[in-house]
Amino acid sequence: MNTTRGFPRLTQALACWNWKCALLSAAVRSAVYLAAMAHGGPHSRSAVAAVEMGYVALTAGLWAGMQQKALGLRSRWLGNVVVAVVVPSLSQLMDWLVHRAAGATAPPRATVVVCVFTALSALFHLHAMRRGAFLTGHGCSLADDFRQVPRLLAGFVLRPAAMVSAPAFRLARTVESRVA
Repeated sequence: MNTTRGFPRLTQALACWNWKCALLSAAVRSAVYLAAMAHGGPHSRSAVAAVEMGYVALTAGLWAGMQQKALGLRSRWLGNVVVAVVVPSLSQLMDWLVHRAAGATAPPRATVVVCVFTALSALFHLHAMRRGAFLTGHGCSLADDFRQVPRLLAGFVLRPAAMVSAPAFRLARTVESRVA
């Protein structure tokens, strides 16, 4: 009988764990919950934040590891959907279930705020990971990742404008070349 049969799966799961995102997610998501629940009683805020911090600290690294693995899918489009939609949706569902089971449910407004934050965070995470930041196992330190944050944020914020202006620029260039 092989008693180590389950360990390769555990080793694979831990190899997928992204400690950088676990650390950042636990701190930031707890702060978002606290801010969204600013008008609730102190006991409800602390219970929700404690559940959030504990749950996210344990699971965010695994979710981010799944996102990191999805970057390697053959279809870039499918990888993007997994990173920006599938993993965050599963994470939010599990988060809601854990809060409910712990009896520390957040008010609807806080839940909506955290869902919006998660959606924006997932898009930023995709943007950052596609540029090599906040990945584990690639030799970059967390300090290196933080040094990239201003550039990453600027690129993330300016990306919608670039996506809109690029086709317009190509169209204008095509019209110019036909006129000339």
